[in-house]
Amino acid sequence: MYQASKDRYDKMVYNRVGKSGLKVPALSLGLWHNFGSVDSFENQKAIIHQAFDLGITYFDLANNYGPEPGSAEENFGRIMAEDMKPYRDEMIIASKAGYYMWPGPYGEWGSRKNIIASANQSLKRMGLDYVDIFYSHRFDPDTPLEETALALDELVHEGKALYIGISNYDGKQTEEITKIFNDLNTPFVIHQPRYNMFDRHIENDLFPVLKKEHKAAVSFSSLAQGLLTDKYLNGIPADSRAHKSTSPFLHEEQVEETIKTVKKLNQVAADRGQSLAEMALTWNLREPEIASVLIGASRPAQLLDNVKALDHLDFSPEELKKIDDILATQGPIK
Repeated sequence: MYQASKDRYDKMVYNRVGKSGLKVPALSLGLWHNFGSVDSFENQKAIIHQAFDLGITYFDLANNYGPEPGSAEENFGRIMAEDMKPYRDEMIIASKAGYYMWPGPYGEWGSRKNIIASANQSLKRMGLDYVDIFYSHRFDPDTPLEETALALDELVHEGKALYIGISNYDGKQTEEITKIFNDLNTPFVIHQPRYNMFDRHIENDLFPVLKKEHKAAVSFSSLAQGLLTDKYLNGIPADSRAHKSTSPFLHEEQVEETIKTVKKLNQVAADRGQSLAEMALTWNLREPEIASVLIGASRPAQLLDNVKALDHLDFSPEELKKIDDILATQGPIK
């Protein structure tokens, strides 16, 4: 039977989520990859155990994570039942609805029908009475924001979610739905955007809104699908995601387009005494609106490497300028 490390809270940094009473670890575990029906269950357990032993208390899921869709929640539910149930009140468990999950007009997007059904399905798959955060996974252009917001608010009133979040909404959409949540007194506290050194589109769009509304963010794709690591410094490994060409988010051409920039960034990281991945995570956390950075793992040892980012969270103005200058030479990534 799993026994959590007694010193699990000694080194992790916990940040307050906006003006709410909720705190999240600076690094959180995303279950988008490596937790599906095609993945080793014993390895999944080992990753969850290692994360929790390191003080990572936030576990991020969505109804469609797999493959097969839904299997990440099912596997996580098994791990909760077998090992993690005694620690439930120490954990922040999040799920989402919005991307395609089942056939027909109600199996995706942000209608009341989809959100309520999705939340009920997710809770059943995970064997939970409630999630700590439930997200609208993407903005629905064909459903009134009021309908989406009211459905999310109802989850709170029914005790199925403690807090509400949104993901992949732009600044204007975020501002509009925030007004609705404010009128409803909904505990909307967090946004989950894509953000990394190669994708800074939210800096002038979303961040000002989050600051004004006193909301926080937990960023995903912080390592740009592996581009901001040392994995591709000496070529494209045969077993890498870029080489397999199975991901719509990463391909060999992107590696080739960014390699010169990545090598320069890697030198800055080395001068700081960090790996490139550690520096990339730290760089995201420099933004005051980002309370946590999502990390993924295919094996427990990767988590041990990732948490080293917390050993050197500070940047000098010279280092930040050097990074900005390097990134300014990088053209658009296709």
